[in-house]
Amino acid sequence: MQSSSALFPVTLASAELCAGLNEDVYRLKPGNSPDPSVTLAVTRLQQSSGGVPVVLLHGSFSNRRFWCSPRGIGLGAELARAGFDVWIPEMRGHGLSPRNQAYDHNTVADYARYDLPSIAAFVMEQSGGQRPHWIGHSLGGTTLAAALGGAYLTEHEMASVVLFGTQVSRVYWPIKIPPLAWGGRFVLKRMGLLPGRRLKRGPEDEPLGLGLEAIRWHQLFGRFGDADKDWWFGLTQAKVPMLAFAGEGDHQDPAWCCRKLAAQYGASPRYFLNLGAQTGFSHNFGHVDMLISRAAQEEVWPLVQAWLTTGECAHPSVERLD
Repeated sequence: MQSSSALFPVTLASAELCAGLNEDVYRLKPGNSPDPSVTLAVTRLQQSSGGVPVVLLHGSFSNRRFWCSPRGIGLGAELARAGFDVWIPEMRGHGLSPRNQAYDHNTVADYARYDLPSIAAFVMEQSGGQRPHWIGHSLGGTTLAAALGGAYLTEHEMASVVLFGTQVSRVYWPIKIPPLAWGGRFVLKRMGLLPGRRLKRGPEDEPLGLGLEAIRWHQLFGRFGDADKDWWFGLTQAKVPMLAFAGEGDHQDPAWCCRKLAAQYGASPRYFLNLGAQTGFSHNFGHVDMLISRAAQEEVWPLVQAWLTTGECAHPSVERLD
């Protein structure tokens, strides 16, 4: 079968209609990582051709349906109906992306270093060279921060970045104690993976490597980075405009932690907006309902669309950090 791309093998797995939207699913096999079995499913949502590309990255224990339900409900579907060219990748082993041979060892470093640049190259190829906007929720946002901090994605592949509930500064004090950190690693290795449904976190599992990597970040003398690069410092060198959202009612990724990451970011303009009653919203948004709820549809989605259209956030409570 002929590849759908001149970059690397790509197959068009399906082409269907979803609530009036064209939903095309591609399977990418970039072959650029140490595990050559990695295959990534990327769904393209369009109502008409020629729109500005936007890439949406789901968080942990999730998949493409976070952005567009089978009934065509979600921020991804809303943006597609507004004329944007929407791309929704699914990380290794999530949704339509099969588990790779080294699935247990998958990390954010792998996603940021190998997968996101491949997705960026394919999206730009298919959209006539246009730089996409990138939106990430939770772990999706963390992966974007890693890609920017490690300079795996730059202003050449990104028009802007939008982060929801994204932070790396929350302190887990037990992990700071070396024996407890060792114990945590032992427990994770016994589990083998992080089961989303059993932990009541979501429909997907997460690999063991992701949990071990998080312990490395948060342990005593740990850092947000890998063996080669300090991503936290690298964020100060970013040149891509950024808008960061936090939920005042988000207990998983607290607002002050999200703001700390946004303040570390070096590009201009950069904005931070806390979604809470005190900043003019209907209630204190939580980790998920900041994007999936009727209130989010009415209060948050229009802010995202305005940012993608104008590059500005006009909400009266938005904080400009540069």
